[in-house]
Amino acid sequence: MENFRKVRTSEEDSPLPFADLPPDVVEMKVKEGSKIRNLMNFAMAQMELKGSRQIVFSGSGRAVTKTITCVEIMKRKLGGLHQVTKVRYKTLLEVWENQDPLPGGPVQNLTVHKNVPSICILLSRDPLDPNQTGYQPPEPQHGLGPQISDEGEDTSSSSTKGLKRPLPPPSEELLTKKLQVEVADSRRGSGTTHHQLDGHH
Repeated sequence: MENFRKVRTSEEDSPLPFADLPPDVVEMKVKEGSKIRNLMNFAMAQMELKGSRQIVFSGSGRAVTKTITCVEIMKRKLGGLHQVTKVRYKTLLEVWENQDPLPGGPVQNLTVHKNVPSICILLSRDPLDPNQTGYQPPEPQHGLGPQISDEGEDTSSSSTKGLKRPLPPPSEELLTKKLQVEVADSRRGSGTTHHQLDGHH
């Protein structure tokens, strides 16, 4: 493959793995090079401004992690969303072109079929069937969890981090007692050792 260069990649069209979806449901196709900020701006506009009740995030291969990040951001921003996650495989079609063809010969292309993991996540304001595989109920709105930014980073505020109070230092009285015990033990230990050494002589 060292003389070949990838010139085109496409993926097979397959229906979404969710039943009873409205025909106008919004599908956010997340790619490896997609910007999370751009994806979330569009998705939030669909859910808040246009009043969409459901939205689907899908991604495959290296975009799976970014797809999950987008879902977690939306769940924290909106709250009360029901979720169904489906994992499957999709077939990618890669076309490679020979960069060193035979003199006077035709350009040789190589077609490669690759099966890559794919994830589809449905978020819904309306209740979903809790018995279906991959269902997750809405998360409680406690507001103490880490905040995820549009770039997928933890941006917990200092006030939130302050809720984890450090353990108080031990009191001087306890430290004093501990030192006294250690000193007493060391004295007893040294005396025993000295006695044993004398015994050998």
